[in-house]
Amino acid sequence: MKCVLSHIFASMKRNVSVLLLSMLLASCQSTKQFGIDYMVPANVGFPPQLKRIAIVNNVNDTSGNLSLPVENTPTGTDESVKRTVHFDGIAGSVAESLAEHIAVANYFEEVLICDSALRTRDVLPRETALTQEEVKELTEDFGADAILALEDLWIESVNAVEFIPGQYMYCGTLDVTIRPKVNIYIPSRSTPVAIINAADSIFWKKYGKTRTSVVPVIPAEQMAKEIIDFAGGIPVKYLMPHWETANRYIYTGGSTEMRDAAVCAGNNQWEKACKLWEQAALSKRKRLQMYAALNMAVYNEMNDKIEDALMWAMKAKQLAREEEKIKDGTPINYVSHYYSIASYLSELQIREGNAGILNAQMERFKEEF
Repeated sequence: MKCVLSHIFASMKRNVSVLLLSMLLASCQSTKQFGIDYMVPANVGFPPQLKRIAIVNNVNDTSGNLSLPVENTPTGTDESVKRTVHFDGIAGSVAESLAEHIAVANYFEEVLICDSALRTRDVLPRETALTQEEVKELTEDFGADAILALEDLWIESVNAVEFIPGQYMYCGTLDVTIRPKVNIYIPSRSTPVAIINAADSIFWKKYGKTRTSVVPVIPAEQMAKEIIDFAGGIPVKYLMPHWETANRYIYTGGSTEMRDAAVCAGNNQWEKACKLWEQAALSKRKRLQMYAALNMAVYNEMNDKIEDALMWAMKAKQLAREEEKIKDGTPINYVSHYYSIASYLSELQIREGNAGILNAQMERFKEEF
């Protein structure tokens, strides 16, 4: 069964829940925000016995080995000028970058790279998947278990220069959107076992007193280097488990125990903070119980005790529902404690649902411990 994954990500856009959390934090001074790192599973699962992969460039590049154009700048006399440019000829470099990013992750025993494009003999541009015969030949030549082929690469830039009247300055921006397509092949299948269509964007900004001082926004050579490195890293999160950072917060006020616990947490004494939160959870005040329950949920999540974290988060949600008199059909207040805790509970439920998938994907490392 073929797996097709299409995801669009914009690196400069933030998740809505993070924005709402920021709004809550702005309205409530008795909280502390911080980030936690946790591992999430890949979209594509590789069996543990698949240990050697080869990366190939299967992009048709009829324009030859063109570099990113130096003249990627707005022209004209208007205060704001935009221009779109498509970049060609860098698929080989992006394929090498993809191989480097995968190798650094140390998920596979060996990552190999084919140093020549497979479609150099094509006269007309075409997107053609590898045949089963080609896959068998490549895996035999490289001694690989699977082939990851860069099939298509779409890169578009929008360069703008805008005059800022209030500051009497010019602002130059360059926004580059990159969409690499990667197919995954194994010798026993006549079609790709998975197709990854991913996208992300990289952004630069430069201020200056004159138009010419902000053009170009970034030197062409540096731009090419950063785009190639960035493009090669885009598909990686879909291919193997990876770390993500999430915003979390704890309540720091409401009682002496809560304030003392906040000091302990600030000094990285989380066990002491936990004991104080357990005391606060016994309070007769529902609001204080809610504060303590949410903090206990975060503490358990940080220690990878997701089931315990879920239990405390559900308790905090119920307490918030009672404290804020939330009923079915009540209009949502996006800066309420109830909404914020409910959003956090949803994130924990996603982590719980991903646990089995993640464990299966990390199976290949068990023999090392």
